[in-house]
Amino acid sequence: MPAHEVRGFPRTDADAAVRVFAFTCGHIRLPTSFFLRGEEGEITIPVTCYLIDHPRALVLFDTGLGGMHQRPQGTLPTGRYDFTDDETIASRLQAIGVAPEEIQWIINSHLHHDHAGGNIHLPNATVVLQDAEWDYAYSGIDRSYSSADFDIGHKILKVRGEYDLFGDGTIVALPTPGHTPGHQSLRVRTSSGEMLLAGDCCGLRRSLDELRLPDKCHNADLYIDSLKKLRSLRIQGTRIFFSHDPEFWAGVPQSSPL
Repeated sequence: MPAHEVRGFPRTDADAAVRVFAFTCGHIRLPTSFFLRGEEGEITIPVTCYLIDHPRALVLFDTGLGGMHQRPQGTLPTGRYDFTDDETIASRLQAIGVAPEEIQWIINSHLHHDHAGGNIHLPNATVVLQDAEWDYAYSGIDRSYSSADFDIGHKILKVRGEYDLFGDGTIVALPTPGHTPGHQSLRVRTSSGEMLLAGDCCGLRRSLDELRLPDKCHNADLYIDSLKKLRSLRIQGTRIFFSHDPEFWAGVPQSSPL
């Protein structure tokens, strides 16, 4: 058995060359306007991460929340975060037979705390980022960044533009700026079709359906352009995975091949 195989789901001859596993790593309660400009009320969103099982390596897209928001199982949540110690990316991986040390690549959509907070659990991974994201995270302009989440000793591969991780078209990082200047999404090709893991360029299905901005974003024009890119991909048959949509996410199988 290859060292990187998902032991809880051994491959058969009929398996796709690339498999994707989805995880929920906690929840956050936020104003709905954080996603849809002018919308009233609040929404409880899932924090989402994905394992991509490629024949050459195990890859994670986003890693969820970090330890500062974590609470022990059996205790009640306080504040906006609901994140127990069995919901870390490390726990999710171990539950399907993957040791966190086996992860070779992390592709972070961006470096906000709910997308890069779990990087610390994956000590042997190389982190793939858009060059602009790393620079912006250190600019001091946006206080949503904390270097304690992402500058923790990993090898960093800074890229510019589209990046084909293995050169075979199966895992391709796509720039989708707007939420942040260096935001990227991930296009994954499997035997059952193509999927686009959107990250925060499109948190809710309504954002794409209505081409609707959030109350705040780094660059509104770039944000709309990224939504239009996703809409074009969806028309071509790509399945879009909305990162924080509770209704969409309720229909996504957890911890098993999609």
